[in-house]
Amino acid sequence: MPVVAIIGAQWGDEGKGKVVDLYTEFAQVVVRFGGGSNAGHTLVVDGEKLTLRVIPSGILRRGTLCVLGQGMVIDPEVLLGEMDTLAGKGHLEGRSLAVSRHAHVVLPYHQLVDELRESGPGAIGTTKKGIGPAYEDKAARRGIRFVDLADRPLLRAKLERATAAWKPTIESLGGEPPEPAAIFETLAAQAEKIVPLLADTAALLHDELARGRSLLLEGAQGTLLDLDHGTYPFVTSSSCTVGGAITGSGLSPRRIDRVIGITKAYATRVGAGPFPTELGDEAGNHLRRVGGEYGSVTGRPRRCGWLDLPALRRAVLLNGFDGLALTKLDVLTGMPEVKACVAYEIDGRRHELCPTDAIDRAVPIYETFPGWTEPTDGARTLADLPAPARRYVESVESLAGCPVVLVGVGPAREQTIVLSNPFRRQ
Repeated sequence: MPVVAIIGAQWGDEGKGKVVDLYTEFAQVVVRFGGGSNAGHTLVVDGEKLTLRVIPSGILRRGTLCVLGQGMVIDPEVLLGEMDTLAGKGHLEGRSLAVSRHAHVVLPYHQLVDELRESGPGAIGTTKKGIGPAYEDKAARRGIRFVDLADRPLLRAKLERATAAWKPTIESLGGEPPEPAAIFETLAAQAEKIVPLLADTAALLHDELARGRSLLLEGAQGTLLDLDHGTYPFVTSSSCTVGGAITGSGLSPRRIDRVIGITKAYATRVGAGPFPTELGDEAGNHLRRVGGEYGSVTGRPRRCGWLDLPALRRAVLLNGFDGLALTKLDVLTGMPEVKACVAYEIDGRRHELCPTDAIDRAVPIYETFPGWTEPTDGARTLADLPAPARRYVESVESLAGCPVVLVGVGPAREQTIVLSNPFRRQ
C-alpha cells in the first residue's frame, strides 16, 4: 500500500494539519517524524477547531494508528495534555497511539535555556518551547529518551548529568538551574501513562506495511526552516524535508511512493529571518486579518507577503514533490490585484531559484495577476472558481514546475478542491 509524505514547502504554517486530516481518509497509519511542540497543526472538522502540537493530525479518524517517531523531541506535559483534551472530546476512542522509545524528551531546563536565549541580543524568534536545546542534548549524546522513563535509576543519573552540563549556560544567562530531583519526580509520575505507549516504531511501521496498510508521513515546520537547507541561522533544529521523513520515521527511502508539498497561495513567516516578499501595507494587513495569520503555538502575528516562487522552486527541487497542495486561496478574495514573486534580483543578477545564503539581499521581481471578488469557499472543482482565481492556480502550477493536486478554499475539511489523490494510482 502507498506511503505518502506531506512536507511544508515554505516557512511552516502552510496548512499541513488540514491536508493531513483530509488524506487520512485513505491512510490507516499517520506518522509525525520530526520537531515537537513548536509545531501547531490546526484542524476544523464539523465546525470544531482543534490544534495539535505533537500528536499526529490523523487522530480525528477512527481506526487510525498515530505514531510519534524517533526524530521527534516531545514535551511529556504537552503530550499528556493533548491526550486528555482528545479523550474529553471522544477523539481517542477507537484510535491507537504509539510513541517511539527513541524519541527524545523535552525537559524544563531545555525550555529555560530557550527562553533565556530569546531574551538576549542573539534572539532568532524561536517558540521558546525548548526544541533547539533538546536537539543539542541529542547531538551531545546526553539526551534523555523515552525508553529511559522505564528505568528509574538510569533516568535519575541521566538527569543529574544533563542538568550539570546545562548549569554553566543557565547561570551565564542569568537563570537559576532547576533541581534534577524535582524534574525526576514529575517524570516518574508522567511515565505511568507514557511508558505503556512506547514501541519500536520503526519496526512497527514496517510491520504495518507488511499488513498492507497505507502510511502518511506528517511533516512539521517547512523546507525553508530546515537545518541544512533553510535560511540558516534562522531555521529550526531538525530536518523538515523528505530526508527528515526517512530518518525520523525509520522507513527506507524506497518505501516512500509520493511526496506532496504544502504551500499557501501567499507566504508567511514567524520569527526573525529574511523574507523578500514581506508586505507592510494594506495588502499585508488583509492577508493577516482574513487569513487569521497568528501563530497556533505562540499567538504571535505572522509576517505576511506575496507568494515566493524562487523559494517554492527550491522546495520542489529538494523534495522532489509529486504535487502541490495550494492552501488558503480564499484569503486572496477581495484583493484588487494579486502578485507573485517570480524571480529575485541579487547584486544585479536575476535568480529563478532561491539561494538561501543570499536571500537577505534579494529584491523580488513580481508578476501581477487580476484579483477577484466572488467568494471561493463553496468551490469544489476548478471550474467553480472565479476565472481570475483559476488562472492564478494554473500560473502557480506552471511557474513552480509542479502540478497542483489540491486547492484549499476554506479552513473546513470539506472546503477543498481535490484534483488527484496521491493514495490512488493516477
